[in-house]
Amino acid sequence: MKLPSFRLRIALLSAALAGSALVGFGAVSWFQIYNAKISRFDAEMFNQLMRLTRSPGRERKQRYADSLSHAFGTNTKIPIALLVLDANGNTLYQSNSLPADKNVNRLLVQRLELTPLPPFPKGEPPPKPESINPHPEQSPFIRPLPPPPPPEFVTVATATETWRIGAAKFPNVQVAIAVSLQAVNQEMASIRNIFIVSIPGTLLLLAIGAWLISGSALRPIRQLTDVIQQVTVKGLDQRIPIGTTDVEFVELIQVFNQMLERLERSFTQASRFSGDAAHELKTPLTILQGELERTLQQVDPGSQVQQRLSNLLDEVRRLSGIMRKLLLLSLADAGQMSLYLIEVDMSELLIEMLEDVELLAPHLAVQTDITDQLRVQGDRDLLIQVLQNLFSNAIKYNLPNGWIQIHARQTQTTLYVTIVNASIDIAVSDEERIFDRFHRGDPARTRKVEGIGLGLSLAREIARAHHGDLTLDSTSNGQTAFTLTLPIMLES
Repeated sequence: MKLPSFRLRIALLSAALAGSALVGFGAVSWFQIYNAKISRFDAEMFNQLMRLTRSPGRERKQRYADSLSHAFGTNTKIPIALLVLDANGNTLYQSNSLPADKNVNRLLVQRLELTPLPPFPKGEPPPKPESINPHPEQSPFIRPLPPPPPPEFVTVATATETWRIGAAKFPNVQVAIAVSLQAVNQEMASIRNIFIVSIPGTLLLLAIGAWLISGSALRPIRQLTDVIQQVTVKGLDQRIPIGTTDVEFVELIQVFNQMLERLERSFTQASRFSGDAAHELKTPLTILQGELERTLQQVDPGSQVQQRLSNLLDEVRRLSGIMRKLLLLSLADAGQMSLYLIEVDMSELLIEMLEDVELLAPHLAVQTDITDQLRVQGDRDLLIQVLQNLFSNAIKYNLPNGWIQIHARQTQTTLYVTIVNASIDIAVSDEERIFDRFHRGDPARTRKVEGIGLGLSLAREIARAHHGDLTLDSTSNGQTAFTLTLPIMLES
């Protein structure tokens, strides 16, 4: 399974980390805001409970209950239920303006039943209601009320509303208030919706920002990739400028530039060596060939000396051919293979090659499909060398009583020449190395076919020097096919 790009992973990881932080911050903030609002409700409810204990009379409690809605700091009137009982549980006041009064009042009664009485000094019985002085300043001889107990608060949900209920018990009165949390819930829903909308938008901006920042941070890596892709025979002089590169990548770029410099120097030395060696060997081989030819003419025909000299002359000619190929390959490696460009009639060249094939291998069946007037711009001598190599291989590696097929056609921009011959199947390992220099497959060694393994490599270099290519085609069993591709016109 292919992993996503490093840049994408950085952006996604940044968005994930930021998203987790934002979601956590949003959740904590939401609960903090909600708890703060509930705490404000509880504090206000506590104040109102204390005030209700000091509000005698049903009419005053009614007016007070009507004003409770504005005490909780909301712009709209919120539903509030109020229940006041005396010490014996008799109802002193009960709100009756709510549609759900019955359910809410039941909840208020239940809450009062669960609320404990205030503590009294140890050993003293609870005072009777008539003995408690609600106005100690009028009668200093009556014992005042004990400190009020802290009221209890709880949130209860009914079928239609959510209520915050506060209840407190005093020796002379019991008070319970239920305030609807509808306004609070609406505010919290609005805050939640803001978080739901803003967090994804923020994450998107963070992901885009992380994508852009990671792209900027990885720019030196892209520069390295671009330069590596251009590292060919003609691209070893490429260097990455350090300039404004980040400090973290300076050493990497310096090491890469030094590696390119060493490669260029080594390749130049190797190419120069092979070219110089081939050139230096050319002159003595030419002299040796001339001396052998002259000596061969002076010996007696049919003698043993003549036979030996003939064998030596063949080896010298073979060595001269190897030197010529090596010299061409060294020039191709250095990107200095010079082409003498003229208009070449490939149809005519192929027909001439077929005449040679009929003379060299009359036992092979030859089939042709050559379009007339196939013309390209190229070096005629080098293209002849490519075709000679392909036809020579088609003959040497053919089967007894085999066959050769030649197909030649062209499009508006490209010429295609395919040469197919009957042969033993090429091993997969040999297919990958067939264009390597000095490589010869097992069939070539077992059949003792002449050659040194430079022909196909040189032919492909010549094709590429013409901005074309030479490839081994995928074919069925029992045959081998090579396709030469050449542009009709070379770019200047």
